[in-house]
Amino acid sequence: MKYIGSLLKSAFCLITCVGVLFYSNSAIAAEKIVFKYGIFHASVPVSELTTLAETGEASLRLNFFLSQAHQDPQTLRNTLIKEVTVSPVLLDRALNNPIGELLLDQISQTIHTPSNQANQQALRSSIVLSANQDNKVSLIEILQNYPNQEVDVEGKRLADTYDQLSLLAKRLQNLLPIRQSSN
Repeated sequence: MKYIGSLLKSAFCLITCVGVLFYSNSAIAAEKIVFKYGIFHASVPVSELTTLAETGEASLRLNFFLSQAHQDPQTLRNTLIKEVTVSPVLLDRALNNPIGELLLDQISQTIHTPSNQANQQALRSSIVLSANQDNKVSLIEILQNYPNQEVDVEGKRLADTYDQLSLLAKRLQNLLPIRQSSN
């Protein structure tokens, strides 16, 4: 019985990830980020964050919000564009086990749905979709690929979230030679 439950859970996760991969990004991708820095909250279109990540230029709205939150736009940009190299297959396997679910719970304290519902599934889909594009994951890609129109981001925890993703990627890279030698 426990085996069937585990099998159904794995099948559900696989179907969720495959579904996200085959739907149009514009239909399911996040359109707006609600940044929260303590008492400061601001709604920012994903396109403005993408511009910051790609060019280093912050919109007036984003600049105003970051100055009110005492945050440097370039520090945010650096956090958004840092990439972690990881195999999408290993990443999917790692995120579909109890340790991966714990990591997703930790990350969902930073990046989550407005309702705080189905955070693990949304993050897992977003992270795997990001890795499928080029075997790399960055926070801006996770936000762009988030399967909800709106994403809440706890700004003060953003750098810690990158560190968690980086640690996961390093652990997966250490496992890669072991998995290849056992095949």
